[in-house]
Amino acid sequence: TCPLIRKADGTKFGKTEKGNVWLDPERTSPYEFYQFWLNVSDEDAERYIKIFTMLDRQTIESAIAAHRENPGARELQKLLAKEITIMVHGQEEYEKALKASQILFGKATADDLRSLDERTFLSVFDGVPQYTLSKDIFPCDLIETLAVTTDVFPSKGECRKMIQGGGVSVNKEKVADAATQLTSDMLLDGKYILVQRGKKNYYILKFE
Repeated sequence: TCPLIRKADGTKFGKTEKGNVWLDPERTSPYEFYQFWLNVSDEDAERYIKIFTMLDRQTIESAIAAHRENPGARELQKLLAKEITIMVHGQEEYEKALKASQILFGKATADDLRSLDERTFLSVFDGVPQYTLSKDIFPCDLIETLAVTTDVFPSKGECRKMIQGGGVSVNKEKVADAATQLTSDMLLDGKYILVQRGKKNYYILKFE
């Protein structure tokens, strides 16, 4: 038998708030799998990289030493997540997971966003406020949609002001014109539009 692997806090390894982490991509997507390893603690990362990767001893020791000098960069977790995701899901799925992970932090393009499948898109933006609208309203005025149809903004005036200040993006593209219309060709996966207000506030408009 193999001893049970526990995390630094004493809880069982392989558990998340959403349940078990699976190797099967149908049960745990490659993005969620990558995120699991990326978010382990410093102490756990040092243990897991020795247990779960095929890296040689010198590479591991060098990575741990570099991490201890600058733990905030989380380079050890990134290496751990990369190695295990490639081992389980392959290089292509790792690159997709990496790209998806960068979307929340402003390092991605509109094309990167469009490349996400629906499941990964919803995983990346899990917990983001979501509004369900009818496709019958297309084309529709952006300001009207964000300040009246939904409550992304408390007023049209505030929405217009933020657009003029460059603080509103639709599908990762800055909105430059306050008269912008939302159209069906903007839909991601045929049903979503992602709105960003400021640097950190995201909203999903789901059209049915």
